[in-house]
Amino acid sequence: MSPVLIASLLGGYFLLLIFIAHLTSKSATTDSFFTANRKSPWFIVAFGMIGTTISGVTFISVPGEVGNSASTYFQFIMGNLVGFWTVALVLLPVYYKLNLISIYTYLEQRFGFYTYKSGSFFFLLSRTIGAAFRMYLVAEVLQLALFDKLGIPFGITVLISILLIWVYTYRGGVKTIIWTDSLQTIFLLTAVILTIYYIFSSFDWSVPETLKKISEHPYSRIFDWDVKSGKYFFKQFIAGIFVTIVMVGLDQDMMQKNLTCKSLKEAQKNMLTFSAIFVGVVALFLMLGVLLYIFADLHGIQVPAKSDYLFPLLALNHMNLLIGIFFLLGITAANYASADSALTSLTTAFCVDFLDINNRPKENRSSVLRRTHIAFSFLLFLVIMIFRIINDQSVVVAVFKAAGYTYGPLLGLFAFGFLTKKNVKDRWVPLVTLCSPFLAWGTEILSRNLFNGYQIGFELIIINGAITFIGLLLIQKNIIK
Repeated sequence: MSPVLIASLLGGYFLLLIFIAHLTSKSATTDSFFTANRKSPWFIVAFGMIGTTISGVTFISVPGEVGNSASTYFQFIMGNLVGFWTVALVLLPVYYKLNLISIYTYLEQRFGFYTYKSGSFFFLLSRTIGAAFRMYLVAEVLQLALFDKLGIPFGITVLISILLIWVYTYRGGVKTIIWTDSLQTIFLLTAVILTIYYIFSSFDWSVPETLKKISEHPYSRIFDWDVKSGKYFFKQFIAGIFVTIVMVGLDQDMMQKNLTCKSLKEAQKNMLTFSAIFVGVVALFLMLGVLLYIFADLHGIQVPAKSDYLFPLLALNHMNLLIGIFFLLGITAANYASADSALTSLTTAFCVDFLDINNRPKENRSSVLRRTHIAFSFLLFLVIMIFRIINDQSVVVAVFKAAGYTYGPLLGLFAFGFLTKKNVKDRWVPLVTLCSPFLAWGTEILSRNLFNGYQIGFELIIINGAITFIGLLLIQKNIIK
């Protein structure tokens, strides 16, 4: 594809997003930015959340990671499904009962000021790192497809990407994102389905033959029963449950959308419907991954050393123009559906939890909101540039590994609040939450020697949460005088 065609496609795509933002941000207020005035249709939220959850990481890394780990990632997704149900049936009722904007306000009501700030801080840290990882991956694809040909450096590519997000979110916030995410989900799913159809059509096999070859391919293996393996079924499944509880149920980004629904019942319908669609979509991505490797093998195409590059390589260089067009639209949609909501939730959490925006004069709220939105945009830019320098592994692995360290304290804090009636010395909580990730890191480093070769995988987040939980037990009010 020529740079002119690519630039035209992306330009048209963003004009469409800006048009939607214009329609949805009319008469927008800070309440619109934070809660969409609690009037979002649940089915629109459910569909849009697919785009937010999939992100550029799933779009590129999951199909490529099939070559490293087969389809064992689906064990993790099976755990995700249980986690989604837990969020719908356990956490959402609490959030709606307390009428929260920032879900970390719960920690203040349960424990106190310092616990509240600690929880929000770890969300800000976690979501900043996660959003930067995702944007970095897609910025690399856009750089390869367009900006390298125009002689534009990577830093400018990232800057343009973040600026475009800011343009269509700075007024409407989550009210706009509910609708733009739905549009982006359509592009994302269309790209995957068209690519699968193209590969099917390129084979000289019937559909039953193709499905048989996929099912018999080594990369279609789902289950790993080796206890010492980092992909062992029960490690993946249990980790999938807890990662979902933390990265969805304890995450302001994902919960902010749920809290825009009109009622608890509608929010629960949204979550349960979304969870079923999500599992099916990830299964499509894993099938696509197997097909990409089969396609490359049959056509004698050398697989890139970095698995994240497989899908872009084939879609942009070895398939027809239509696939290339929808790949670019799909990866752009996946990236922006995730990044725009991340930026909005970061702004929301900081404004509510640290700037106490709801207690400021109404005439000052808009200016505070916009300055915060700009500040987090710049912060994302810096983190992306740092990550480009230090990253040396598949991004999907990097994202969840980082989550294990940064979301673990949130898991421990909320678990202690929900599962016990104990209280703690509030001023000690920041120390506990800061120490927990370092102790979890030490456990991971020593695990092979301490546990006879056992490799810690995604269950790191459980270990981290458990360390935080134990730390909170040690600082109960009746223990620490």
